[in-house]
Amino acid sequence: MWTEEAGATAEAQESGIRNKSSSFSQIPVVGVVTEDDEAQGVFKPMDLNRVIKLLEETDKDGLEEKQLKFVKKLVRCYQNGLPLRDLAQIFKILNLCAGKIKNQPHFIESAYDIIKLCGLPFLKKKVSDEITYAEDTANSIALLGDLMKIPSSELRIQICKCIVDFYHAEPPKKHIPGYQQASSSYKIQMAEVGGLAKTMVQSMTLLENQLVEKLWVLKVLQHLSTSEVNCTIMMKAQAASGICTHLNDPDPSGQLLFRSSEILWNLLEKSSKEEVIQQLSNLECLLALKEVFKNLFMRGFSHYDRQLRNDILVITTIIAQNPEAPMIECGFTKDLILFATFNEVKSQNLLVKGLKLSNSYEDFELKKLLFNVIVILCKDLPTVQLLIDGKVILALFTYVKKPEKQKIIDWSAAQYEELQLHAIATLSSVAPLLIEEYMSCQGNARVLAFLEWCESEDPFFSHGNSFHGTGGRGNKFAQMRYSLRLLRAMVYLEDETVNKDLCEKGTIQQMIGIFKNIISKPNEKEEAIVLEIQSDILLILSGLCENHIQRKEIFGTEGVDIVLHVMKTDPRKLQSGLGYNVLLFSTLDSIWCCILGCYPSEDYFLEKEGIFLLLDLLALNQKKFCNLILGIMVEFCDNPKTAAHVNAWQGKKDQTAASLLIKLWRKEEKELGVKRDKNRKIIDFENLPGLSAEDFVTLCIIHRYLDFKIGEIWNEIYEEIKLEKLRPVTTDKKALEAIITASENIGKMVASLQSEIIESQARQDVQNEQKVYAKIQATHKQRELANKSWENFLARTSNAKTLKVPSGGVVTVESTPARLVGGPLADTDIALKKLPIRGGALQRVKAVKIVDTPKKSIPT
Repeated sequence: MWTEEAGATAEAQESGIRNKSSSFSQIPVVGVVTEDDEAQGVFKPMDLNRVIKLLEETDKDGLEEKQLKFVKKLVRCYQNGLPLRDLAQIFKILNLCAGKIKNQPHFIESAYDIIKLCGLPFLKKKVSDEITYAEDTANSIALLGDLMKIPSSELRIQICKCIVDFYHAEPPKKHIPGYQQASSSYKIQMAEVGGLAKTMVQSMTLLENQLVEKLWVLKVLQHLSTSEVNCTIMMKAQAASGICTHLNDPDPSGQLLFRSSEILWNLLEKSSKEEVIQQLSNLECLLALKEVFKNLFMRGFSHYDRQLRNDILVITTIIAQNPEAPMIECGFTKDLILFATFNEVKSQNLLVKGLKLSNSYEDFELKKLLFNVIVILCKDLPTVQLLIDGKVILALFTYVKKPEKQKIIDWSAAQYEELQLHAIATLSSVAPLLIEEYMSCQGNARVLAFLEWCESEDPFFSHGNSFHGTGGRGNKFAQMRYSLRLLRAMVYLEDETVNKDLCEKGTIQQMIGIFKNIISKPNEKEEAIVLEIQSDILLILSGLCENHIQRKEIFGTEGVDIVLHVMKTDPRKLQSGLGYNVLLFSTLDSIWCCILGCYPSEDYFLEKEGIFLLLDLLALNQKKFCNLILGIMVEFCDNPKTAAHVNAWQGKKDQTAASLLIKLWRKEEKELGVKRDKNRKIIDFENLPGLSAEDFVTLCIIHRYLDFKIGEIWNEIYEEIKLEKLRPVTTDKKALEAIITASENIGKMVASLQSEIIESQARQDVQNEQKVYAKIQATHKQRELANKSWENFLARTSNAKTLKVPSGGVVTVESTPARLVGGPLADTDIALKKLPIRGGALQRVKAVKIVDTPKKSIPT
């Protein structure tokens, strides 16, 4: 029951209050004021614990009246704000009042009045109060969410009003001496800490058929969702799916849809986008979004309705990016395709019958959003059939033509231009999936005709004021750019039907003509766009001419000229970042695909010093181009005229082609880490680091791999001859047998080398093992000696028997007479010369006498 939960919360809060407040005062200060005091805004002391104790009492006559009286006094005292130091106890009183509501309905008013106070400013006595009472404040605010479980409409609405007031802080009505207002964002921060957003999301399940309360909760969640912290909490509480499934609930005011869409937007922007999309990617949510969008599309006429419709479409587009979203299953994909094309393709569908779009900003944005959602939807292959049924290709091609007055919608010139570019960009994504529809709509012819207009001198003032129109203001570059992108996408499908149709329509000549026209009219202002156009033209030509000699012949000398023009570009421009690198790649690709293999074109390329230009590019020493250039050079060497051009080339400082190639070889060796000695001989081809014996065994096979493959092929030939019972002539037979024998000998040699490697490794393992054993033996010997030394030492210092045994002879030393040494200052060296030496020590003695019991004993 709710009262049990409330009691538990109250008990926990009371414990926290006692711990928190013990350092201040046993009797907290509460405002009980007289009329004079009220005018001055003064708090008078009152024991709040007494109020709590009174509310906890039961079964006394007149108790309820007394309890209600005390609560009213408390409410009157705090009409100007709630001190932070008293907040926990005030909320304990609120919780006690709430717990009595079920059996004592009069306490609803008391709880209502206290909750109303929570909308007032929080007051602090000290600057540190905000930190000191942060935990109490967070727990108290969190209790507001728990109180939503009370089945009282007025109480729930007041709770919501109170929370909304957090975001519209007002100063206290009267100044209270000794107190100041807590910071305006303090309540909002404490709501985040206390997790209020979670309980407010959960309260939605209690309000299924209560529209007013539901709208207030949505208003609260709308405010809470402005915070990333709260959005994360709400997302984890499944707010997105919970709100989305109720988008179609009856609501004459329209607030439910507006607030819900705002919350969904905030959740997508301020929490985990992937998690929110996952929550919304279910049949129930998508059906709700579908119905909302349909209703707004068909019956939304106000400015506000159209904005909301577009917002819902954007949310849908984001969800559609998830391939697991059941867009097709719920029928949403089919409806979106219908709405995207109904203006361009006549439909008898009742959903769009009689519908019209205006040239208002909202309808213009809708049209672009519908084009965009088609691009997203077509990534899901099952959508293809729906695109065919919806005649999407035909609808989009209505924009691929010279601008003219529209019959259905009178778009402005700028609007039409933007839609035209958007439609062509959409075709680049959709048309490669629908080749048959593209060809049935005469797609190639339409695009080529449009390109003719783009190249013509027809006066046309382009606005270039959109994403797709970048760089196209006052010219037709934007239209040409997107048309070429579309052609490039179709050519690179390598569909012979499409490419053959393009060639028959003169595409190769037209592309060369456009390229030459661009060269003749340089445009430095839009240089990046021009370079992209040139790159796409060369890529289209490469796609059309590759593996087709006749098309290479059509490419001819005019095509070679534009290739040579690009190759003469100043090398310094390659570092400009404008796109010269991409253009050079496209150019080299076109040499490979459009020139090589066609001897007239090859000869013309050589005559125009094309090999010199290739070697000049190679000399730039840019690794990203080297492989492609060297590959082209190898192919050109099949032409007998090439060698003379290669030998005739001279680079900077009279560098020759041979020296250039050798220099590149050395650079490659250096990058591979190949080592050489002082004479530049390779010293490690096989000295590769980190190889085991097993690796070297494999390396033997790698070295002879080509020999093995050749032997394998000859062996197969020999077996086939035997199988077919053919008998080669004597000479061929001898040659075949010699080859087979040589192959077998190579195999035996490799096997022998492998055996030697394995045996060598085995011997090395034995030697290593012996070294390890020797080391272990030395270690053990050293330990034995160390142990024996330690035992001897212990015996000499600890064993009584050992100590009784003398370690050597004992002598008695008598003093030497002074006459022998000449007194204390006598010459020591002379004195020593007269003394006998015994036992290796110098002793000044007259005579030495062995005794059993010495007076002074010295071990010798």
